[in-house]
Amino acid sequence: MSGAAGSSTLPSDISARSGEHDPYRVGRHGGHGHGSTGSGAVGPASRYVTVTYGFWIFLLSDIIMFSAFFAGYAVLSGATAGGPTGRELFELPRVAIQTGLLLTSSFTCGLGSLASHRRDMAWTQIWLLVTGVLGAAFLVLEVQEFAAMIDEGAGPTRSAFLSSFFALVGCHGLHVGLGLLWLGTMMAQLWLKGFRDDILRRLHCFNLFWHALDIVWVAIFSLVYLLGASA
Repeated sequence: MSGAAGSSTLPSDISARSGEHDPYRVGRHGGHGHGSTGSGAVGPASRYVTVTYGFWIFLLSDIIMFSAFFAGYAVLSGATAGGPTGRELFELPRVAIQTGLLLTSSFTCGLGSLASHRRDMAWTQIWLLVTGVLGAAFLVLEVQEFAAMIDEGAGPTRSAFLSSFFALVGCHGLHVGLGLLWLGTMMAQLWLKGFRDDILRRLHCFNLFWHALDIVWVAIFSLVYLLGASA
């Protein structure tokens, strides 16, 4: 009887002890603090975490699309059909200026994000405006490059090489243009509605989008322009 009594354990004691070692209780009482729930000790992930996670999925799908364009360009880069090659068409000084503009805009975009965390409206708007001006200057240079190539008879229909080039670089330019429209919208919303939680979430997603465009452009600059000009 005493042995049976000594080995008996209340259900509440079992659940308490098992909770100490239950890996599925991470983020709950007895676990590891906030853990991965994103909203404190108990409960589902916060709206900020779920929105950011969903936008990362969108960015990954966008990267997959760009990867397909890069693969197409790699296959067709030598199919010039007797037309001009990248070495004859690419102007590296112009492309270097474009790269500097876009990378600087990524830096100013980060400064705007830091200012928004401080709830500093003036500096947030200033840095976002500088980001937009730099992005617009990048886009103007790209449009001028396309126009000059078309005037020289090196349009997207001239060869498979040029078709893949215009598709890849033009797709990135389209993303930059849409990003500028998004940026203008965010600036207007911040000015009219202030630092509301939903607006800050959208601004965070814009920052991720803009930095992703910089990463894609670095790949374009390295794999398309630098290799094409030296081939």
